[in-house]
Amino acid sequence: MTMSRRLLAAIAAVALLALVAVLVFARRDGAAAAGAHDEAKPPGTRPALTVTTMVPQRTSLPVRLAANGSIAAWQEASVGAEAGGQRLTDVRVNVGDRVRKGQVLATFATETLQAAASQARATLAEAQAAAADAAANAERARSLEATGALSVAQINQYVTAEKTAQARVQAARASLEAQEVRFGQTQVLAPDEGIISARAATVGAVVGAGTELFRLIRQGRLEWRAEVTSAELGRLAPGTAALVTAASGARLEGRVRTIGPTVDAQSRSALVYVDLRPLPGPAAGSARAGMFARGEFDLGATPALTLPQPAVVVREGFSYVLRVNPDGRVSQVKVQTGRLVGGQVEITAGLPADARVVASGGNFLNDGDLVRVVEAPAPAQAPASAPAAR
Repeated sequence: MTMSRRLLAAIAAVALLALVAVLVFARRDGAAAAGAHDEAKPPGTRPALTVTTMVPQRTSLPVRLAANGSIAAWQEASVGAEAGGQRLTDVRVNVGDRVRKGQVLATFATETLQAAASQARATLAEAQAAAADAAANAERARSLEATGALSVAQINQYVTAEKTAQARVQAARASLEAQEVRFGQTQVLAPDEGIISARAATVGAVVGAGTELFRLIRQGRLEWRAEVTSAELGRLAPGTAALVTAASGARLEGRVRTIGPTVDAQSRSALVYVDLRPLPGPAAGSARAGMFARGEFDLGATPALTLPQPAVVVREGFSYVLRVNPDGRVSQVKVQTGRLVGGQVEITAGLPADARVVASGGNFLNDGDLVRVVEAPAPAQAPASAPAAR
């Protein structure tokens, strides 16, 4: 029983191999016959190439304006010493540190200012005591005015002394307040949140009033200062979106904040200020002030007549397409091209909208060549999507 089954299986396998051989030889013979048929034709009637054809497509393409420029800080604050002649005792931040508004960046020695404040307090107390004594003398003088014991001149002298003492009290109080303000200036505070971009403060240095100690990029904001020619300037407006690529590879998106009010007389270009925000990516955050960057402004979209890039042949610096005529021969047609977006080339002039052209392989064809036109393969169907998980 087992031998019979093996015999039957062997016979079936031999039959299957024979069938496959027959099919292969039949197909090869058919191809050879077709080739012989083409070779039998006169030389001028043999197809040079088998091609697929297509007609231009009408679609909508984005309009972009390219520009170059530099990345810069939106605003850079200078943080300096308000109290002069004091020694720096502590520097708490360094370049690159992110700080918050009101954070202490550095401190000065306080001994001298504390002594000056103590002296001002003593001077105020002395002036207040003298003012109290002068006020009492003036009050007694006024009480004796009706008795005639003191002359008018003497009474006026006591009243004037009282007012002078009161003025001295006010001057002493103002001096104390000034010393307290100077004491408060021994701490250098951040005027806004941001990133420290430069530091000149050194522990132990005695600096004068107004000396710059730090530079701060306010709020950590960057901007792109794009150079745009005067001819293109009218196409931009505040709020126009832009996509910027820094020299480090960082990609940033932004919007036009303002357009420079003047045009450079030498380059005939103006600065366009674009607020930036980094996009997620491996180089995110690597953009720095001072970097060169190139970008594109998004100016919307317009309708266009397009062909795939392989359908356009470039020869001797000009663009051509191979138009297929009703007799199966091709004509080389010179066209004007525009935008190139996602592998689609805009045809701006030289080609009718209903012209049928060679979709690819035009580099191997010349004007007047005979081609065999075949139908383009149908696009593959997408596999059925899996049922959603419940």
